[in-house]
Amino acid sequence: MGKFDGLLLVSDFDDTLYDFQHRVPPRNIEAIRYWIQEGGRFTVATGRAHRTFAPYAHLAPINAPVVLSNGSAIYDFQREEMLVQTLLDPRAPKDFAALMEAIPSLGLEAYHGEDIYVCRPNAVTDAHMKKVGTDYEERAIPDMPSPWTKAIVQQEYDELLKARSWLEEHCPGRYEAIFSNRYYLEITHRGCNKGGMVAQLLELLHIPRENLYCVGDNQNDIPMLELSATPFAPANCAQEVKDWGAQILCHCDDGVIGDIVERLDRKYS
Repeated sequence: MGKFDGLLLVSDFDDTLYDFQHRVPPRNIEAIRYWIQEGGRFTVATGRAHRTFAPYAHLAPINAPVVLSNGSAIYDFQREEMLVQTLLDPRAPKDFAALMEAIPSLGLEAYHGEDIYVCRPNAVTDAHMKKVGTDYEERAIPDMPSPWTKAIVQQEYDELLKARSWLEEHCPGRYEAIFSNRYYLEITHRGCNKGGMVAQLLELLHIPRENLYCVGDNQNDIPMLELSATPFAPANCAQEVKDWGAQILCHCDDGVIGDIVERLDRKYS
């Protein structure tokens, strides 16, 4: 019996588990190994899709299914099996074509299976693809295959606020639109966010909510932080996360998972 038996620790990936130096700090790896050795379950909840997370899944010890695509999927990397997959409304291609006509500055990434299609790529698109280490196919929206698992609208923050308002006005009840940083507005099926999918993961693993701990750095992490027995965030987190009330720990470059495991080690000693 380990001191962390029955506990689940869920971390955001970019700028939380994975740092600004494009690595998982050794302190995080050591802390996760200790967590698992003592009976804990560890996993990731990321905005990345399967295609853009799979090459990085081996960087840290993970012993529970992963929440992908900002809460649209759960994938078990140990069994190489998709456990849950949601899709955008079938009207998504027409909806987003109308959105981009209304706000011409926007760029769009659309995810169909393992393929990524882009309409009007911009500097944000290029930076995103470089960061996640993949490529895409540029197509007009009517030429993109569907259904889509998720979409990302890209531009400066003020333009994305307009895009979110447009979707709320013209497509009420169809989409979950949440920021993963100031340049990405993540679009999933209504109700599908990190919080909802982490809740499903708890059910799959038969773990009570009071045994859940989450850490994340941005607005899209708040739905899962709301479920956490103690919500944690790295010092580099967005102001919205600080204002929301997460417990602020060290910078992601310094191994924030280490801070969490040290605190829980004292709590469950």
